[in-house]
Amino acid sequence: SQIARALQTRPDLLLVLGHGSGSFGHTAAKKYGTRDGAPAPLQLPPFASQMGGVPRRGEGGYWHGFAEVWYQASTLNRFVIQALHEAGIPAMTFSPAASIWSDAGQVTKWDLSHIRYALEVGIVPVVHGDVIFDQTKGGTILSTEELFEHLARELHPGRILLAGLEEGVWADFPARRHKVQKVTRKSFEEIRQSTGEATGADVTGGMESKVRQMLELAEAIPGLTIQIFSGETPENLKKTLLGEILGTIIKA
Repeated sequence: SQIARALQTRPDLLLVLGHGSGSFGHTAAKKYGTRDGAPAPLQLPPFASQMGGVPRRGEGGYWHGFAEVWYQASTLNRFVIQALHEAGIPAMTFSPAASIWSDAGQVTKWDLSHIRYALEVGIVPVVHGDVIFDQTKGGTILSTEELFEHLARELHPGRILLAGLEEGVWADFPARRHKVQKVTRKSFEEIRQSTGEATGADVTGGMESKVRQMLELAEAIPGLTIQIFSGETPENLKKTLLGEILGTIIKA
């Protein structure tokens, strides 16, 4: 409902939504080692040349887990889409697993024409952290931040808003006494050891990884501003969508 009210206030706002997998995908991903890639031996199928040299690795347990992680991530996505639908938001999922090729965990092919067209006609595109077929690893997982990194380089947004559990970036995690108002390259090097590693079953990195990725992106795209803030605090999402500065700002 916060997103719906923000869009009602700002009907000109172009928005791409992304969400992670939380306990849904990360637990299965940790169990099967999906992020790390399929185990050796590497085998090239007869159609490899037609598919860009995609490796095939014969460990059945890995691919069973790969499909399980996809199932869990897509299940959570269905809940998100249902909530958007009930709020009256015309949203559609653009599944990363069905549209992205990567190589060593880096996006190499992603046709964004459908996402661009959806934005033009008023549909809100939704992406999420997902399993990806990878030309070096066989398979892997790309986080929402990694997907946003590629999207930002192609779509050139003015802002990236990261809503999570934390109120921002802490200089003394987990004590949470000193919140960082703004992260730059200099300040990040001073605090990165105490910003927080991955917790629970998070296989794509914790706050330190998130901030590092976003700082590199802010340095690569002139004018880009990134906010990390609490999505649990009432009205925070609406406020940030409408331009209010909350949490921690990341800028070059």
